[in-house]
Amino acid sequence: MRSELFGTLPDGTDVHRWTLERDGVRVRVLTYGGILQTVETPDREGAEAQIVLGFPDLAGYLAHPAPYLGALVGRYANRIAGGRFPLDDRIYHLAQNNGPNSLHGGERGFDKRVWDAEAVGDHAVRLSRVSPHGEEGFPGRLEVAATYALDAGGALRISYEATTDAPTIVNLTNHTYWNLAGADAGDAAGGHEVRIDAGRVTAVDGNLIPTGELSAVEGTRFDLRESRKAGPGYDHNYVLDKGVTGEAVEVAELHDPVSGRTVSVATTEPGLQFYTSDHFDADVPFAPGDGIALETQHFPDSPNRPEFPSTVLRPGEVFRSQTVYGFGVRA
Repeated sequence: MRSELFGTLPDGTDVHRWTLERDGVRVRVLTYGGILQTVETPDREGAEAQIVLGFPDLAGYLAHPAPYLGALVGRYANRIAGGRFPLDDRIYHLAQNNGPNSLHGGERGFDKRVWDAEAVGDHAVRLSRVSPHGEEGFPGRLEVAATYALDAGGALRISYEATTDAPTIVNLTNHTYWNLAGADAGDAAGGHEVRIDAGRVTAVDGNLIPTGELSAVEGTRFDLRESRKAGPGYDHNYVLDKGVTGEAVEVAELHDPVSGRTVSVATTEPGLQFYTSDHFDADVPFAPGDGIALETQHFPDSPNRPEFPSTVLRPGEVFRSQTVYGFGVRA
């Protein structure tokens, strides 16, 4: 494991890159935004390729923040309706940075912050920061950490922890886009096969805000319980059959028939946002379909939906979440 200077922000803050290697897998993590910059794995012939969308330098991430490429997203991943939520008889107001909604933590969420970093053993790096009370409108001083570790066998485990000094809400994820044919393979991700162990999705309105209905996938294009080519047109939260769990449980798999590469997803979270990158625009040097995001999470707009699994964190409690990406090949 090694660390190196990756670049310097306009305000003079240095950004470092950490490289982790184990059992044929190599990953690189940035202190800027907790970004998973690269993941390198072999195909069925043993040829290595970089399989996540990203940029070779810091300038690329600063110029193109909107896709959240590889970023650690918070305080609240996904959307909050109207940029507002109630908590303990108070209404909190957030930035409306996605039409009328708050998205992925606001104008300057965790993806645009520089994190402290320290090595944990030989195969892990722990990123941490303090999000002060009122940052982006969220209450409470939040001490948060994310540890990126390569387990034996080369699986990438991301473990999140957070504590607060006042009631708040927390929903953290990683926003990596996968292209198992290789990051430079264009829209090859559109030919990937996907499986998600979920019999329902959260139905949404025109602003992609949940209506409260949990719609059955049976008989619809959203039914991915058996692996199949999904195609474009997905930006939906899947209600995982397993619910919230104390240990990470496998819930999804992505497979590229051409290279043979696979990535499995195990998580403690109750939801998974399946996004086929259809909203990439001309300002981003990638096209729709170039990558597939599998964002483990609590449900969108949960603070406004008491019937959804809670995202409230209170003093004395510890927020914990874990997601594991396992890499493999098929003949």
